[in-house]
Amino acid sequence: MKQFFLALLRSNRALPGYRLSLITTLLWAGLLILLPLSTLLVRPWQDGVSAMLTALRDGRMFAALWTSFSCAATAAACNLPFGLMLAWALVRGHLPGRHVANALIDLPLALPTAVSGITLATLYSPNGWLGEPLSRLGIFVSYNRLGIVVALMFVGLPFMVRAIEPVLRDLPHELEEAAKLLGAKPWQVFTRVIVAPLLPALVTGFGLAFARGIGEYGSVIFIAGNQPFKSEIAPLLIVVRLQEFDYAGATAIALILLVASLLVLLLVGMMRKRLALWSEPA
Repeated sequence: MKQFFLALLRSNRALPGYRLSLITTLLWAGLLILLPLSTLLVRPWQDGVSAMLTALRDGRMFAALWTSFSCAATAAACNLPFGLMLAWALVRGHLPGRHVANALIDLPLALPTAVSGITLATLYSPNGWLGEPLSRLGIFVSYNRLGIVVALMFVGLPFMVRAIEPVLRDLPHELEEAAKLLGAKPWQVFTRVIVAPLLPALVTGFGLAFARGIGEYGSVIFIAGNQPFKSEIAPLLIVVRLQEFDYAGATAIALILLVASLLVLLLVGMMRKRLALWSEPA
């Protein structure tokens, strides 16, 4: 670390104030990001290894983690085709009102999560506008895992669309026309000419939606039902453990979510590089 900062100070840049601005940025980022994360890594072990091991043997915790991870992965996977279709409609559709639709896609990011959760719970409740006709068909969304998946799809869809949209916008139309002139079938044009360059963006959107989903709280608790071992999510269990003054259990769950999110982002970065190399023309 010392050698890094010495090399940084000795580096010569044409931009005036480069060293000072870079050091200030790194220091500010360290205070805002690295310091809280390092505290979360250290805090679970302050009560001793035995307390941490006891917290990790909690069956309710593993059930909540499984609910969060499985529902987040399902929601991110379901958002793949929907995100691709929405991005295609925005970029290639040229439909009237697309600017309004473009703004509405970012609405889940701007809304408070509690507002999203209350709205979804009202719509999909057994007496709601969408929940009542679905309940007649035997489909119950609210107060079970299906409701969690719906809520996570709602908050994760903007990540998918915004990851695909710029790549699709820069994809030349000439490639599709050339493939058609060379005799490619429509499914070959779609899979080899359109989807192949979009694979890194699809992986990025999936990873971001999944990482957001495993830590989502406000939009889920109103529609999940919050039944232990059935529809209880890990962030809610953290709040429950804090209310019980079980700080070791709460920080253990938080540490697992932190490590899982970090691993997902690292895996996404590795897959992006591999897929980008694979999709590049020879």
